[in-house]
Amino acid sequence: MSDQKKVVLAFSGGLDTTYCAIYLKELGYEVHTVTVNTGGFDAEELASLEVKSKSLGAVSHQNVDATEEFYRKSIKYLIAGNVLKNNTYPLSVSAERVFQATAIAKEAIKQGATAIAHGSTGAGNDQVRFDMIFNILCPEVSIITPIRDKKLSREEEIQFLIDHGVSGNWEKALYSVNQGLWGTSVGGKETLTSDQYLPETAFPSQLEKDGSEVIEIGFEKGEPVAVNGEKLSPVQAIEKINELANPYGVGRDIHVGDTIIGIKGRVGFEAAAPLIVIKAHHALEKHTLTKNQLLLKDQYSLTYGNLLHEGHYLDPVMRDIEAFYESTQKYVSGTVNVQLAPYRFYIIGIQSPNDLMQSSFGKYGEMNNSWSGEDVKGFSKIFGNQNMIYHKVHQADE
Repeated sequence: MSDQKKVVLAFSGGLDTTYCAIYLKELGYEVHTVTVNTGGFDAEELASLEVKSKSLGAVSHQNVDATEEFYRKSIKYLIAGNVLKNNTYPLSVSAERVFQATAIAKEAIKQGATAIAHGSTGAGNDQVRFDMIFNILCPEVSIITPIRDKKLSREEEIQFLIDHGVSGNWEKALYSVNQGLWGTSVGGKETLTSDQYLPETAFPSQLEKDGSEVIEIGFEKGEPVAVNGEKLSPVQAIEKINELANPYGVGRDIHVGDTIIGIKGRVGFEAAAPLIVIKAHHALEKHTLTKNQLLLKDQYSLTYGNLLHEGHYLDPVMRDIEAFYESTQKYVSGTVNVQLAPYRFYIIGIQSPNDLMQSSFGKYGEMNNSWSGEDVKGFSKIFGNQNMIYHKVHQADE
């Protein structure tokens, strides 16, 4: 078959991309599927995806492991920035899409494909993230999006697959689940409303433990490198925290936000490790960074999170912010104790040789060893001097 009909399909094996594989073949394309693993698939699942791809008529299938790169180039900075979109969502899917799209673009170039396909709908953010990366990295390759172009509902896709003899757990397929190292998103009929919560069974992890337990997370220069005293790589540490916290049903919520295309959207998520790591890291920072470092980090994190959410990872300003983050993490080392319990967790406290809350300098609310009461009297006058002048000048108007 001519290379002019070769298409590389971003393939997750879910409902949307399964539909795309069959549909593209029916259009006469030579379909080559690529699965980019950002921490959501184990070896058995990857092997089954290749089998599934071939059964759907794909000519070839590639599994690309981008997990370490995803951590090194993105998650590391999401932790450093304590990034939570709208103070809620750890950008679980937003972040990984850039690396998946980049790997797909490279594979399309490598194979000499004239088209790339993905299974994004016309209502969400992923369509923009994928399209934008493809347009930047391989603008000469056309983009095909069957689900978006045909305005398909999940029910219509399911019926299409049934008609084509494709078996599957269609009840589960009513929920869109995207799993990765940095959390799992869950979308379904409830997230299309403003008042309904996802059912328990929609979440990948179920509550299996009662009672509580304390875990210890070790950080070096802002990166998680140990759990309960065991030295691990950051990726392994994240996986270990998930393993310990998921049985408690920790890290579930529904994020409400503004999509890139200008509409409000809701998405459920399960992100035990991301939420625990960010909150633990933030607690450690509050002990080891100065007031102005924390203030600037909060401002930069809002910008960094918004840009990443909207797919602008390749904007050079992202590298500038990351360089700032690197500088701030020099002394963010120590351990943080976290209490786990059913559906919740909280930070107990931290230990760090860089803790700025040293009793030798004073005890909050009791005494200090760095200045006298007379010093404070003079400082307080100077500190409020401009506001005093303002109110004197405008006292007749008050």
